Amino acid sequence: MSRLRILFVTDLAYEARGRRYGDEDVDLTRRLREHLDVATCHPRDAEALMDAFDVVVVRNTGPVLGYLAAYESFRAAALANGTPVFTELTGRADQAGKQYLLDLWEAGYPVIPTVSFPAELDRLPDVADYVVKPKLGADSHGLRFLPAREVRALPAADDVLIQPRIPFVYEVSFYFVDDAFQYALYAPDPAARWALEPYDPTPEDLEFAQRFIAWNAFAHGIQRVDACRTPSGELLLVELEDLNPYLSLHLITEEQRQRFVDAMVASIQDLASARDAR
Repeated sequence: MSRLRILFVTDLAYEARGRRYGDEDVDLTRRLREHLDVATCHPRDAEALMDAFDVVVVRNTGPVLGYLAAYESFRAAALANGTPVFTELTGRADQAGKQYLLDLWEAGYPVIPTVSFPAELDRLPDVADYVVKPKLGADSHGLRFLPAREVRALPAADDVLIQPRIPFVYEVSFYFVDDAFQYALYAPDPAARWALEPYDPTPEDLEFAQRFIAWNAFAHGIQRVDACRTPSGELLLVELEDLNPYLSLHLITEEQRQRFVDAMVASIQDLASARDAR
């Protein structure tokens, strides 16, 4: 059977704080080539090249705000043409901005309390500082820590999210291919987000993460559920990354890496088969 042709979209030169995007994707494409025919390209080139491939795989492309017009054009063309994209373009979380954090909190999910307008500040816990971040932000761009008086003075524009700056014991991330859990990592030092170590999740931890995977409800792709552990022991969602989550693959065991790649290949092949069956 002929091998699938994969267009692997990445920005190998993007400089991310505490992460080496290029190294991760060089190693990941090396592993994928054992099963698939893989060509890499920059996200600005994806739309022009994608018709020559069976599946487009979007990986460490950096914040799309840096090339928003090109990304939106690629996304619209892929949806219009029925191009298989991994991760699928139907994500309801970071793919669509940060509005989902507000929606999930309003729906009663375990999320850091979130509002949109300064006038709603009284709905949040009373803390010394609040986090203000743009709904279309990424990689901490535009994030500010402000006291209540400065938050109340902000213009009433529906383009930011406001959250309490709550204390937490650590951050933890759960990594999934499709709806299958792969591994977890955590940052024991709250001040060092990317100083990650292996984490052995409890059944309750996995139940927490699976709730958000089920909510997002797509069949093919990679998701990372980021959460914080409060001093009372509760997990709260920080972010559901369903666009281009960094995977920290160098921090897991070789067995875990191989299992992750096998799951990724199987999902890509299933995505291509689903397209062919239409």
